[in-house]
Amino acid sequence: MSSSSRLSRRHFFSAAAGFAAAASAPRAGFAQVPAAAPAAAPAPTGPFVVPPLTYPTHAFEPHIDARTMEIHHDKHHGAYVANLNTLARTNPQLGAAAVTDILGNLNALNDDIKFAVRNNLGGHANHTMFWEIMGPNGGKPEGEVLAAIDRDLGGLQKFQTDFDAAGGRQFGSGWVFVTVTKDGKLAIENRPNQDTPIMDGKRVLMGNDVWEHAYYLNYQNRRPDYLKAWWNTVSWSKIAERYAAAKAGTLGV
Repeated sequence: MSSSSRLSRRHFFSAAAGFAAAASAPRAGFAQVPAAAPAAAPAPTGPFVVPPLTYPTHAFEPHIDARTMEIHHDKHHGAYVANLNTLARTNPQLGAAAVTDILGNLNALNDDIKFAVRNNLGGHANHTMFWEIMGPNGGKPEGEVLAAIDRDLGGLQKFQTDFDAAGGRQFGSGWVFVTVTKDGKLAIENRPNQDTPIMDGKRVLMGNDVWEHAYYLNYQNRRPDYLKAWWNTVSWSKIAERYAAAKAGTLGV
């Protein structure tokens, strides 16, 4: 995907002034997408794309219904991408730098676009990860991933209990993540809205979306029920791939 193409850090920071000079989009046009489904709108042509699902939208029923998947993937993630492509028209460096470099250096951006990039690029990164780590017949953790869960998170059962509790405690909209260091150490973190640990230079192994749009059609206000059911959608083989990439220093969003 072109949004993941690389600039050297020297080029990225030298381009930061360009962000400020070219910024002209009003902040109001890029406000955080609300929990209710946004109106469908075709994304303008640009460097950012919504990654296609590798499974049908009904793949996770009854745990997540097809309509929720369609709204979440096509409309919510699509809105972030549409906003980014509009912003990239006057800030083309956004489509040339690595997503992780931009999110890890938000203070290099002009104030007029920083809020928009934080919300929309954060949402794009978070959801790209989210679709990747889900899949039907996801199996169970094993090998190095299971060993890391045992070592750092107290075993699978405790990890899932603590992860769900962290997601349940998140006030309002946000995410619960598992971060991973280059030496393979795991930790559970919460973030509000579309913030991501990438903003602090960390890498995300996996995460669950606890915005209402992720579960409200089926679960209404029962977020704990959604968190528990979501484990049936996790692809542990994909998480193992991300864990290996983190240790190799190649894990992106």
